[in-house]
Amino acid sequence: MVWLTYLLVGSLSGLLAGLFGIGGGLVIVPVLNYWFAWSSSPIPADARMHFAIGTSLAVIIFTAVSSLRAHHRRGAVLWPAVVRLVPGVLFGGLAGAALADAMSNDLLQRVFGFFVVAIAIQMILNRRPEAGSSLPGVVGFALAGFVIGAVSALAGIGGGLLTVPFLLWRSVGMREAVGSAAACTFPVAVAGATGFVISGWDTGATVAGATGYVFWPAVLGIAMASVLTAPLGAQLAHALPVARLRSAFAVFLVIVGVKMLLF
Repeated sequence: MVWLTYLLVGSLSGLLAGLFGIGGGLVIVPVLNYWFAWSSSPIPADARMHFAIGTSLAVIIFTAVSSLRAHHRRGAVLWPAVVRLVPGVLFGGLAGAALADAMSNDLLQRVFGFFVVAIAIQMILNRRPEAGSSLPGVVGFALAGFVIGAVSALAGIGGGLLTVPFLLWRSVGMREAVGSAAACTFPVAVAGATGFVISGWDTGATVAGATGYVFWPAVLGIAMASVLTAPLGAQLAHALPVARLRSAFAVFLVIVGVKMLLF
């Protein structure tokens, strides 16, 4: 039953990631949080959200590799921008994990709920930032990378949700913005997962199968399934009414986010 749950979560998160181009963490984190609560899981009650987010980031490391390679083969990655974002992303990811560790389980759950509702509203409105000035200098990239890494690690999501709007605002085309965001997701996930391993080292030592706040049985089951279903989601995106499905999924996210905010 446990492995079946992980495989189902991975299948769903991979499918939605391929279909809508969103990070699987929006599905993985809330499902794992409730699964750890309802099942006979060894995860401590006062750290369920920490394990859910840390595990989600570790899963994203594996799924980001295939996405990065696919966009690179199509020449859609603006590597100079990615390279300039990475230092800030790495420090931001570690900082986001440290901030999450300082929060109680209930507070972290509400913070995640806020992010989910905000992302869902953005999906419903489907507004894109207007192109502004050109790409910033080193300091601008460092600050942007830090914010992207910190927020992504704190919420257990890939960096694309923030990287794409930032690059669009900086006059990068949609194709290159999406491809570059996919490339940034890998260092975001690595930094965030590493931060959750370090910050949760003492807690993880009491949980079999965990390193810090990363629960490896869940990582393995979810990653295996999501890598297989993400390409299917991408194919379905060309055959299904994605706009309507995206709106329906956004409404579902609002319900999930509100539930996490209130309970």
